[in-house]
Amino acid sequence: MRVFILAGEPSGDKLGGALMAGLKVLRPDVVFEGVGGPLMQAEGLVSRFDMSELSVMGLAEILPKYRHLKRRITQTADAVLSMQPDVLITIDSPDFSLRVAKLVKARSTIRTVHYVAPTVWAWRAGRAAKMARHIDQVLALLPFEPPYMQAAGMRCDFVGHPVVAEPVATSADVAAFRATHAIGDAPMLLVLPGSRRSEVARLGEAFSAAVAKIKAQHPTLKIIVPAAAPVADAVLALTADWPETTVLDPRTGDYNIAMDEKRAAFAAADVALAASGTVSLELAAADTPMVIAYDMSPLSRFIIGRMLLVDTVTLVNLVSDTRVVPECIGKDCRPDKIAQSISDVMAAPDGQHAALALTMQRLGQGGTAPGLRAAQAVLDGIG
Repeated sequence: MRVFILAGEPSGDKLGGALMAGLKVLRPDVVFEGVGGPLMQAEGLVSRFDMSELSVMGLAEILPKYRHLKRRITQTADAVLSMQPDVLITIDSPDFSLRVAKLVKARSTIRTVHYVAPTVWAWRAGRAAKMARHIDQVLALLPFEPPYMQAAGMRCDFVGHPVVAEPVATSADVAAFRATHAIGDAPMLLVLPGSRRSEVARLGEAFSAAVAKIKAQHPTLKIIVPAAAPVADAVLALTADWPETTVLDPRTGDYNIAMDEKRAAFAAADVALAASGTVSLELAAADTPMVIAYDMSPLSRFIIGRMLLVDTVTLVNLVSDTRVVPECIGKDCRPDKIAQSISDVMAAPDGQHAALALTMQRLGQGGTAPGLRAAQAVLDGIG
């Protein structure tokens, strides 16, 4: 069996590595070509070029690098056509992946599979119909996504979210974390201001003022801030004047130890304040109640607000089909609203647990690993 597989960023590399491992279990004769990072390379892929060339190509960077990106798209499509694989698997990074698939479909009948459904349930629903012109099958991370893809004419398989396969801190890990950071039995607030510099800059003022307010209401509160490596300096600057605050900087020491400490922090917290994103699912995995806050520029807020098709942006609320996680979004991303929401969650700490457990169950926790499910779906699609 011959598979051409490509990913353009670390999250895609993680999905790709697990999918490749699953394919090797189910089809030991599988041969891979494509583009990927260290996790995919560990499964036997020799990447045609460094995946980081694609990882840095966000919206703000795409114009100055447009010619290079276009050249890589053409080169990759030519490589697929030369290989004539049984299937082309593209993982997320739609600006790159879907353009490659389009070129391949224009010149062949090679089966195309895209891993990670676009968020057409939230906004820009027309993306599904455009994808269907050159994508045969979609592997979805969220259980409510398949009908949207199927309505556009594509096969879509829910394969589970990778968060269910991640390790979770034990009670012993939690106790050790609280002891190490002198937290003891004090209430603990986890603050997650985002993984992009723009997010930390935009949310910083509101988060800082909210933390000051909630600390005044709960003087014994301890504050832990796990910082993503790309924004660690910005987070350290932001929190320099916060009271009784510890920043977990993953750049210091061993990476695996840093990840273990982050997981322990997630599980040790009584409540979390987090920027909107998939971090809500990590908190759900740790069974940690949360408040989600986010804002954007006034123009983006206006445009996206008019396009949004759902009444919540929090994945826990969407997957569990509840609205138990409080949101402070857009004009509501204010210190007083955020602090009050945190205080409300602290006053009723058990109010979210059922929804968090249901979210993890619906994402595939306790079942077949997502990578293996994805591999089986790919093979079923080939027939």
